[in-house]
Formats: sequence, structure tokens, C-alpha cells
Amino acid sequence: MQDKTTSVVMSLGLMGKSLNGDVVGSVKDFLATGRARVQVASIIGSNASEIVKTAASQLFQEQPQLVRPGGNAYTTRRYNMYLRDMNYFLRYCSYALIAGDVSVLDERLLAGLRETFNSLGIPLGPTARSIQLMKQTVKDKLVATGITDTKLVDEPFDYVVREISETDVG
Repeated sequence: MQDKTTSVVMSLGLMGKSLNGDVVGSVKDFLATGRARVQVASIIGSNASEIVKTAASQLFQEQPQLVRPGGNAYTTRRYNMYLRDMNYFLRYCSYALIAGDVSVLDERLLAGLRETFNSLGIPLGPTARSIQLMKQTVKDKLVATGITDTKLVDEPFDYVVREISETDVG
């Protein structure tokens, strides 16, 4: 797993380039938001179960066919697996948030996801929607704790949604 600084240095090294003002600025921005990223990750970690349950409830209200007979979250076992998977997505998004780099999502979460979900018959559309709902729930939690600038939450969640939505063939 890389953080923003490691990613920048490695990228420059591969290109054979030196640091410049833009690169230094992006590292400064990363460092300046460190405290906020740690605070957000802490709030996510402390409220993970509630965030997942809230988002799942909203998803199943929007798409009740998922919890009806034949639906992908029908039966207690499948429902619990759905919640487990949502928790994985939330956890890895918080890792990417701390690192300031989405590469951990590619390495640890998204690699092979399409093939796995397709082989198990798990629809990616509702999965993408659940991630959007978790992002909004996280933002609501942050606002409730007095954090009004919630835009740093967007990158990892939007990245996962974009990546799995591109692979949704159904």
C-alpha cells in the first residue's frame, strides 16, 4: 500500500523527473489534510456497523427485489454476506482515505472483483449504489460531528463506484 508521498516519488522516479512546484504542492496538500483524514477515518471506524446498516436499509428500500425470494440478498445468509461485503468496501475506502492514494483499492479490493462477483451472480449495480449510500452516510456523520468540509471523502468512494460501474455488464 502506498501513500500520496510514496506514489509521487515513485512516479517521478519512473519518469526520471525531479520535484517541481506542482508535485511539491500536491504533497503539501496531502500533509495539510492529514489530521482531517485521520479524524474522518476514525469516525468511519467507530461507526462502521451503523454506516453499513444505514446504507443497506436505504438500498433495500430503494431496491426491495434484492431481499425478496430470488434476490441477491434473500435469505439471512445472503443478507449477512451482503453486509460483510459492504463492510469490506467501507474499510478499504477508509484505508485509501488515510493514504491519500487509491492504489490500495486496486491492489486489495478491486483486483478480481468483477470476475468474483460475476461468478457468484452478484449484481454490481446495487453494489455501486450501496457504496454511494455509504459515502453519503459517512458525510452525514461528519456533519453531525461538526465537520462541514466533507469533500475528501469523495475520492475513494467515487473511485470504487466508477471502477465497478465500468465493469457492470448487467
